[in-house]
Amino acid sequence: MAEDLSFDLGAPPEPYRVLARKYRPSDFTGLIGQEALVRTLSNAFASGRIAHAFMLTGVRGVGKTTTARIIARALNCIGPDGKRKDPTIHPCGVCDPCVTIAESRNMDVQEMDAASRTGIDDVREIIEGVRYAPASARYKVYIIDEVHMLSKQAFNGLLKTLEEPPPHVKFIFATTEIRKVPVTVLSRCQRFDLRRIDSAELAAYLAAIAEKENVKIEAGALALIARAAEGSARDALSLLDQAMAHGEGGDVIAAVTIRDMLGLADRGRVLDLFEKVMGGKIAEALTDLQGLYDSGADPLAVMQDLLEIAHFLTRVKVAPAAQGFFDGGSGEAKRAGELAGRLTVASLTRAWQMLLKGLFEVRDATRPILACEMALIRLAYAAELPPTDKLVRDVLDNVAPRPPASGTPQSRGGSSSSPSASAAPRLNPAPQPDGAPVLKGLEDIALLASANHAPVLKVHIENDIHLVKLEPGRLEFRPGPRAPRTLAGDLQQKLRDWTGARWSVSVTNEGGAPTLAEQKKNAKAARIESVMQAPLVRAVLDRFPGAEIIAVRDRDDAAPDSPPDSQD
Repeated sequence: MAEDLSFDLGAPPEPYRVLARKYRPSDFTGLIGQEALVRTLSNAFASGRIAHAFMLTGVRGVGKTTTARIIARALNCIGPDGKRKDPTIHPCGVCDPCVTIAESRNMDVQEMDAASRTGIDDVREIIEGVRYAPASARYKVYIIDEVHMLSKQAFNGLLKTLEEPPPHVKFIFATTEIRKVPVTVLSRCQRFDLRRIDSAELAAYLAAIAEKENVKIEAGALALIARAAEGSARDALSLLDQAMAHGEGGDVIAAVTIRDMLGLADRGRVLDLFEKVMGGKIAEALTDLQGLYDSGADPLAVMQDLLEIAHFLTRVKVAPAAQGFFDGGSGEAKRAGELAGRLTVASLTRAWQMLLKGLFEVRDATRPILACEMALIRLAYAAELPPTDKLVRDVLDNVAPRPPASGTPQSRGGSSSSPSASAAPRLNPAPQPDGAPVLKGLEDIALLASANHAPVLKVHIENDIHLVKLEPGRLEFRPGPRAPRTLAGDLQQKLRDWTGARWSVSVTNEGGAPTLAEQKKNAKAARIESVMQAPLVRAVLDRFPGAEIIAVRDRDDAAPDSPPDSQD
């Protein structure tokens, strides 16, 4: 008798499904963070006002494709008994259309990846298919993912069908780049913007998933995963999957484990680093940075955390009750509030700009840690500088009169024996103890502007002001055609700052003396004309036809009133 050597090996083990697929929502009740979309669709289905085309947009992993499949099931669900005649916002999940759509094998619900099928020929297949009624479902649904990848010809070929599709056809588009979709397509669709999921809501969702998987994980670890996911449910589930494998063994998955896994830096240590950098303690800051790097922190992640701290502290300055990078009741939040009280908004905004520039340098550097160190060194030295507006104010308040150039003509009345007297300008711009300086003409105002380092305003004073009246505290002028509209207001403010007295500056449309530039030009022309009448000069001009006088200067002048390249 033959011996039976057969063995019962049992059913093969089911392949592992990642959490992002295992816990993909099958109806709108499982879709988190998209309350506005669910409310709008619920009302539309309840009232029968269902659009023929939907455009779903949002960042990666917020549920665009999942929402498209749920809508397809809601449109075609016939109920457990198979007697439902109308679409429902709550698909049963057990009827044949619900099951086949969930398993991506329903012939009336077709998914197309526009990233791999971008041409007009692919769209022609859709155009040809919409003419036929659905084989078994209530609606024929076309789901086109990454629709922005379609070519221009493909979009144009789809327009007419998308505008007036048959009543049995529905289009659902999904994209992460809504700006690349033509407006002509957007105007034919009902658009839904799926927002990023809030970190707290995402952490609570991860906690529920971990409980179902019988995984023990700290709340702080879940918060780190939610923050790293940046509002993406799929990214969060993928990171949770990785954390479960990283902490295999039944022990509680701690926050430090997640921090090591993600290459993140401890927030308290990053706050210490920021405080030392802003305090100018660069040697200690570099030591802390090296410690973070040695413990596995990514330099790019450190720069991002420093940027978030700068942003959080700035928000605390302008809105003390603001929440953000630190939890409201944590010790780090209290320390951050104290640090914000010691820093100014100007220094924080400057730190933000420098850290933002450093972030791109670290991202693109071949040695990110070196770029990170250089960015912190720059910030540490800049942190000790006062604000720019204070520097300018100090310079203006303490400006000293500049001596004239070596070639400036001296007074005709003789020279002074005192060097300081010969170097002093004609008008002291600073107010005197017994009153403001006396301004007798536009020349004095132009000299005042020059002494206070306002060259642009000096040019406008000389070229665009026709003086009508000048009295102590009052100036009236007619502006030239090229004068800026703000000239009167700027001049009034500057005169008040420079003289320490109140000034009223008004504008008129009539009258006014020639501008200083015109006066100078007229004086030069008159001088040349008078010189041309001299017999010797007349004889030279007659001897050389076409010759002209460019400039005139006295023999004892130190410099000519002509351009530097003119010859005597």
